[in-house]
Amino acid sequence: MIKKINKTSYIFSAVVCVLLAFSACKTPSALEREVDLKELPQNFARGNADTTNTALIQWKEYFTDPYLTRLIDSALVNNQELNMMLQEIAVSKSEIRAKKGEYLPFVGFGAGAETEKVGRYTSQGASDANTDIRPGQEFPDPLPNYEFGLKATWELDIWKKLRNAKKAVVFNYLSSVEGRNFMVTQLVGEIAESYYELLALDNQLEIVNRNIEIQGNAYRIVRLQKEAARATGLAVSKFEAEVLHTKSLQFDIQQRIVEAENRINFLVGRFPQHVERSSEQLLTMVPKVIQAGIPAQLLENRTDVKQAELALEASKLNVKVAKARFYPSLGISAGVGFEAFNPKYLLDTPESLLYTIAGELTAPLINRNEIKALYASASAKQVQAVYDYEKTVLNAYIEVANQLAKVDNLSKSFDLKSQEVEALNRSVNISGQLFSSARADYMEVLMTQRDALESNFELVETKMDQMNAYVHMYQALGGGWN
Repeated sequence: MIKKINKTSYIFSAVVCVLLAFSACKTPSALEREVDLKELPQNFARGNADTTNTALIQWKEYFTDPYLTRLIDSALVNNQELNMMLQEIAVSKSEIRAKKGEYLPFVGFGAGAETEKVGRYTSQGASDANTDIRPGQEFPDPLPNYEFGLKATWELDIWKKLRNAKKAVVFNYLSSVEGRNFMVTQLVGEIAESYYELLALDNQLEIVNRNIEIQGNAYRIVRLQKEAARATGLAVSKFEAEVLHTKSLQFDIQQRIVEAENRINFLVGRFPQHVERSSEQLLTMVPKVIQAGIPAQLLENRTDVKQAELALEASKLNVKVAKARFYPSLGISAGVGFEAFNPKYLLDTPESLLYTIAGELTAPLINRNEIKALYASASAKQVQAVYDYEKTVLNAYIEVANQLAKVDNLSKSFDLKSQEVEALNRSVNISGQLFSSARADYMEVLMTQRDALESNFELVETKMDQMNAYVHMYQALGGGWN
C-alpha cells in the first residue's frame, strides 16, 4: 500500500521551500525572489500532518532479505570507490589543519655559521681595523660568525581573511562527508536493484524451463498425430522450431545472470563468484508502506541537498576571502637568539644576545587586476552554487513525486498482469487438451503458448520494476546512509 498524497501540492511545496531557502543567501546577480506565505494554496498551508519518513529507517530494517543485507554489508567495507571517497575526506580534513595553521604564529628555530673577508679600504674594513673587541684584541681577519635562535612571523587576521578561508575548507570537508553519505545511498540502491534483477532472471529461467517441458510434450503429441496421419509435417516443423527458440532463450538468460552476478561482485569489491540468493519468493514479495513525510524533511535527509547547501556556504566565505584581499594586511615578525664570531662567546650575555621585532603594513594600490579577477571568479562561483542548490532541491522533490506515482502504478499493474497470467496459463492447458482431441488448430496452441510465455516474463519484469521502484523511493527520500 502506498500513502496517498497530493503530488501537485508536493511539488509546489518543494518550489516554495527552495525559494525560502534562497532568500537568506541572495547575491547581486542571483535569486531576488520573495514568497508571501499568505498567497500559498490552502492545501499547502495545511501541510501534511504525518511527519513519518521512510528514509529514517535503517537500511537493514528496510531490506530484510538476509542474502541482500550480507551483500550490502560487504560492499560498505570493500567497495573501492567508497574507500577512495574516504581518502578524499581524509585529504579535506588535512586541509582544515593546514588552513587553521595559517592564522596562527609561525615559529621556527634556526642556526648558521659563516666566514666573511672584507676589503681593508672599505668602510667596514677600516672600522673593523680600528676597533678592538677588547683592549688589545683586534677583530679576526677573516671574520667568522655563528648564530642560533628563534624566529616568528604572524599575519594579524584583522579582516578575517584567514579565518574565513579556514571556515570555507571546513564546509568543503563537511560537503565531502555528505558526498560520501550520498555514495552510500547510491551503493545500497545499486546492489539492491541488481539483486532484484538477478532474482527476476532466475524466475524467468525457471519459466523458460517449464515452457520447454510443455512445448516438448506438445511436440511429441504432434509427431504421434503425424504418424497417425492426423497432422501434417508443417505442424511438426512449427512445434520443433518453437521448442528450439525457447531453448535458445535459456542461454540468453544465463548470460544475463552471469553479468548481473558480476555487477554485484564488482560493487561488493570481490572477484567473480556465485551470488547466494533465494529466488522462490520474488513474486510474493510485498513492498512495505512508503511514508514520504513532509516536504521539508527532504532538506534534512537528502545528502546531495545537504552537500549542495554546504558548498553554497563555502562559496559565500570564498567571496569574503577574495574581498579581504583588497584591504591592507598587517604582519609582525620577531626573533631572539645569540650571535658571536667565536663559539665560546655565543652564550655570553648580554653581549651576544640579539633580538628583533618589526611590523609591516601592506596594501595593494596599483595593478590589482589579479585580485579583481579572483573576486569576480569567487562571486560567479557563489551564484553558480546558488543555482546548483536550487537544481538539487527541485530534483529531489521531483524524484519523490515520480517514484510515489511509479510505485503506486506498478502495484496496480502487477495485480492486473497476475490475473492475465492466470488466464493464459489456463488457456495453455485448455488448448493442449483441445489439440489432443483434434478440436484446436496447432497454430492456436503455438500462439497460446507464446502468449503465456511472454505474459509470464512480463509479470516477472513488472515485479522486478516494482521492487526497484521500492528501492528508488528509498533513495529519493534520502535513506540508506544513516
